[in-house]
Amino acid sequence: MNIVEYPDREALLLDLADKIAGELRAALEVNDRASLCVPGGTTPGPVFDTLSGVSLDWDRVDVLLNDERWVPETSERSNTTLLKQRLLVGEAARATLVPLYADTPTPEEGLDGLMAAVEATLPLDVLLLGMGADMHTASLFPEADQLELGLSADAPTLLAMRAPNAPEPRITLSAKALKSAMSTHILITGDEKRAALERAATLSPMEAPVSVFLSQATVHWAP
Repeated sequence: MNIVEYPDREALLLDLADKIAGELRAALEVNDRASLCVPGGTTPGPVFDTLSGVSLDWDRVDVLLNDERWVPETSERSNTTLLKQRLLVGEAARATLVPLYADTPTPEEGLDGLMAAVEATLPLDVLLLGMGADMHTASLFPEADQLELGLSADAPTLLAMRAPNAPEPRITLSAKALKSAMSTHILITGDEKRAALERAATLSPMEAPVSVFLSQATVHWAP
């Protein structure tokens, strides 16, 4: 497991934003378009703030979430809204958002309509993941109803997911789709998540879903 340690969170966030920007530039040198897949939640917000001001050929970049809660953008729980407020502004406003939500009652009903646009971004160029204290990443939660399928080599690109610790139904990229990334970063902060990550390395993927990414990811950690 490759862990990069930083003295504080500001140093982590600035360095990580710089690395992601550099990887996107490198991808755009060899391809017409590049894809950036990111988590929701509050932790990556400062990375988004910095990245949004970077001079980059953003009109050739597709941005998508790792996962989304099945709530409309009017909800304070919407990761899509966070993305629009923190990343898809400034220079990065020219990027193309690939949606992970549709106006259907359940994620199962929305999957088919969302699948083609997401699959067009694969293989991902740059993947940024977060991790919960329960060792979930994206919406690959321990004890989730479709976790075994979501971790399998035959998984579809997108799955609906429900889990005991997730208040709303979710939609998530499968581990197979996420692992297609050319470059993978995991962002964690604080001692609790550092301990959880180290524990994840000793557990099975069904117990600690984030573990399936540890061999290919660079982990960025600050106290």
